Amino acid sequence: QVQLVESGGGLVQPGGSLTLSCATSGFTFNDYAIGWFRQAPGKGREGVSCSRLIDGEPYYADSVKGRFTLSRDNARRTVNLQMNNLKPEDTAVYYCVAHYYCSPDASDFSVWGQGTQVTVSS
Repeated sequence: QVQLVESGGGLVQPGGSLTLSCATSGFTFNDYAIGWFRQAPGKGREGVSCSRLIDGEPYYADSVKGRFTLSRDNARRTVNLQMNNLKPEDTAVYYCVAHYYCSPDASDFSVWGQGTQVTVSS
């Protein structure tokens, strides 16, 4: 059974940092694209970052470039999202996703975690 379990969300002040982790199981990790989407209150799901080994460097949304870093630990089957210089507009539920390729379209991703809340507020 394919499973994605996120952790690491919380409350942080503007300018602060958080690291989200996604633990995976039930599929061949190295063959899949793993990424993160987020959904803010009253808004649709937005692609944040995605990595597929064959593609090389991860993809990032323009809104997070230079602040967020996605990394894969293939031995541990985990994906981390290091988030620096957080802004109030980064407040959202963050979801780990998996599929055969990266895409900015949430409907392309067939596997989703349960989500973890990130709140950026003073």
